[in-house]
Amino acid sequence: MTDAAIQIQNLVHRYAELIDLGDFDGLGHLLDGAEVGSADSPGSLTGHDAVEAMFTSTTRRYPDGTPRTKHVTTNLIVEIDEAAGTATCRSYFTVLQQVPALPLQPVIAGRYHDRFVRQDGTWRFAERRFLIDLVGDLSQHLLSGLPDDA
Repeated sequence: MTDAAIQIQNLVHRYAELIDLGDFDGLGHLLDGAEVGSADSPGSLTGHDAVEAMFTSTTRRYPDGTPRTKHVTTNLIVEIDEAAGTATCRSYFTVLQQVPALPLQPVIAGRYHDRFVRQDGTWRFAERRFLIDLVGDLSQHLLSGLPDDA
């Protein structure tokens, strides 16, 4: 695996780690400058404050500060254009959750379609689009329901 592929893989996995820690400020920094949104809907948000606000307003956190989830990201397909300093990655995600009201269970699964750029020798997110494929009981994970088109 190339150094670029490892850096990109680490970005993808860092996203999952930050969500599971409830570190929405960290997510804002990770995705700062990237376009973030659903692949099924037009529009996106950009910038640290917008990303942090989105996660804060949609994701339930428990007394330990976390959403009590484990985001498992698999099946990464990374394609890198070293000369252009760009890359793409497609992956699957499955979110597991366990809370006092619910036993350990998958609550949602889908895909990420990501674009990356290399700036000053460092890879960063340029775009993160998500597609929702399977939905379970999100009542203890989200503060409101999914949009009708999700």
